[in-house]
Amino acid sequence: MKTIKDLDLKDKNILVRVDYNVPLKDKKVESDLRIRASLPTINYLLENGAKKIILISHLGRPEGKENPEFSLSPVAEELQKLLNQPVDFKPLPQNGEKLNSNAKIILLENLRFNPGEEENSKDFIKNIVGSVDADAFVQDGFAVIHRAHASTDAIKNFLPVYAGLLLENEIKNLKKAMESPEHPVVLIIGGSKVEDKQPLIDKFVTIADNILVGGKIAADGYKPLDSKIIVATDFDEDVEGNKLDIGPVSTAEFAKYIAEAKTIIWNGVMGKVEDPAFSTASSIITDTIGKNTSATSIICGGDTTGFVENYLEDHKDLKFSLISTGGGAALEFLLGKDLPGIKCVES
Repeated sequence: MKTIKDLDLKDKNILVRVDYNVPLKDKKVESDLRIRASLPTINYLLENGAKKIILISHLGRPEGKENPEFSLSPVAEELQKLLNQPVDFKPLPQNGEKLNSNAKIILLENLRFNPGEEENSKDFIKNIVGSVDADAFVQDGFAVIHRAHASTDAIKNFLPVYAGLLLENEIKNLKKAMESPEHPVVLIIGGSKVEDKQPLIDKFVTIADNILVGGKIAADGYKPLDSKIIVATDFDEDVEGNKLDIGPVSTAEFAKYIAEAKTIIWNGVMGKVEDPAFSTASSIITDTIGKNTSATSIICGGDTTGFVENYLEDHKDLKFSLISTGGGAALEFLLGKDLPGIKCVES
């Protein structure tokens, strides 16, 4: 895989795909996790002599039309604060016009304001490449690499493509877990949709030493087909008898396997974590993983990574090898699927 470490950056204009699909409230960034995740790559480019860094991203689902609700303007303000230097926010270029900016760091408006992004349009991305006089493209938007969009696939027709530091780190950790994990390997599965999780269970039944199943999947009576699959058997309930978290006996059993593991992959929370009364098991599991510093630990899936990030706000001593920025992308990578964004940096 080609990475930015293979690229001579001196005086080059570098086009960078980042993932700034962040939650907004009242035109303010609610969580800067994904913005902070892009900083190592941006700083590497700055420190190694890049002339200009042009950042591109999507936000939300504006359906190919301009919509102020999905503008990246608040992201530009937040990025400027985090970098402590100017970020010039610009609209998407039109009809081959040249981008006029003296700034070193530029963020373009939401790619999905143009239907060409999701249509994987060569003309759309060619227009952006020409407008910024880009010399190379850095793919650092791990969360979108499973999409055949203009900024993940068609871009390869116009620029050499390199992996950014975030993308490299995600792939390195996920690949190790799949191909050369240190044993014991524990896969933790939660969430609500068994049809989404079964392919991952099937994939890891030959890799993992133990697969721990909780969440609504377990509460609904998931039937294991292999002795290494351990399903939660006790649950915490609300007043109406709904099983909304796995109970203390199963939580303690899960924690024992996690504490002894050398490779841990967690996808899917154990309960209705938005209600603190039913977040106990997920909190204990987060704590147990974060304290097992001898293990390679991977957290993936939107709900799970969000929960862990929030938990870390008050438990900064916990350590994880990878809190993945890509839910669907991480799952598809673990399942061994071909991902358009990865193919670009491997060719």
